[in-house]
Amino acid sequence: MNVNVGNIDRAIRILLGLGLIVATLAGAIGAWGWLGVIPLATGIFRFCPAYLPFGIRTCAVKK
Repeated sequence: MNVNVGNIDRAIRILLGLGLIVATLAGAIGAWGWLGVIPLATGIFRFCPAYLPFGIRTCAVKK
Protein backbone atom coordinates (compact mmCIF):
# COMPACT_ATOMS: atom_id res chain seq x y z
CA MET A 1 0.00 0.00 0.00
CA ASN A 2 1.56 3.26 -1.14
CA VAL A 3 1.26 6.45 0.87
CA ASN A 4 -0.86 9.08 -0.88
CA VAL A 5 -1.84 11.40 2.00
CA GLY A 6 0.53 14.24 2.93
CA ASN A 7 1.22 15.72 6.36
CA ILE A 8 -1.25 18.63 6.23
CA ASP A 9 -3.97 16.44 4.71
CA ARG A 10 -3.24 13.83 7.37
CA ALA A 11 -3.54 16.31 10.26
CA ILE A 12 -6.85 17.67 8.91
CA ARG A 13 -8.27 14.17 8.49
CA ILE A 14 -7.27 13.09 12.01
CA LEU A 15 -8.66 16.24 13.63
CA LEU A 16 -11.90 16.06 11.63
CA GLY A 17 -12.37 12.37 12.42
CA LEU A 18 -11.71 12.84 16.13
CA GLY A 19 -13.98 15.88 16.20
CA LEU A 20 -16.89 13.97 14.68
CA ILE A 21 -16.44 11.02 17.02
CA VAL A 22 -16.20 13.23 20.12
CA ALA A 23 -19.28 15.21 19.04
CA THR A 24 -21.19 11.95 18.62
CA LEU A 25 -20.13 10.66 22.03
CA ALA A 26 -21.10 14.00 23.59
CA GLY A 27 -24.55 13.78 22.01
CA ALA A 28 -24.11 16.98 20.00
CA ILE A 29 -24.75 15.21 16.68
CA GLY A 30 -26.46 12.01 15.65
CA ALA A 31 -25.10 8.60 14.79
CA TRP A 32 -23.81 9.86 11.43
CA GLY A 33 -20.85 11.26 13.36
CA TRP A 34 -19.42 7.75 13.51
CA LEU A 35 -18.44 8.34 9.89
CA GLY A 36 -15.53 10.19 11.48
CA VAL A 37 -13.86 6.80 11.67
CA ILE A 38 -13.21 7.02 7.91
CA PRO A 39 -11.10 10.21 7.87
CA LEU A 40 -9.43 9.10 11.10
CA ALA A 41 -8.36 5.78 9.56
CA THR A 42 -7.20 7.34 6.30
CA GLY A 43 -5.17 9.87 8.29
CA ILE A 44 -3.58 7.23 10.50
CA PHE A 45 -2.70 4.88 7.63
CA ARG A 46 -1.82 7.75 5.24
CA PHE A 47 -3.74 6.06 2.44
CA CYS A 48 -6.98 7.21 0.85
CA PRO A 49 -8.61 4.75 -1.57
CA ALA A 50 -10.76 7.54 -3.04
CA TYR A 51 -7.58 9.22 -4.34
CA LEU A 52 -6.57 6.19 -6.45
CA PRO A 53 -8.95 6.54 -9.44
CA PHE A 54 -8.02 10.20 -9.81
CA GLY A 55 -4.27 9.77 -9.29
CA ILE A 56 -4.23 12.32 -6.46
CA ARG A 57 -1.28 12.44 -4.07
CA THR A 58 -0.98 15.12 -1.41
CA CYS A 59 2.41 13.90 -0.25
CA ALA A 60 5.82 14.49 -1.72
CA VAL A 61 6.93 11.95 -4.30
CA LYS A 62 10.13 10.13 -3.34
CA LYS A 63 12.69 9.92 -6.12
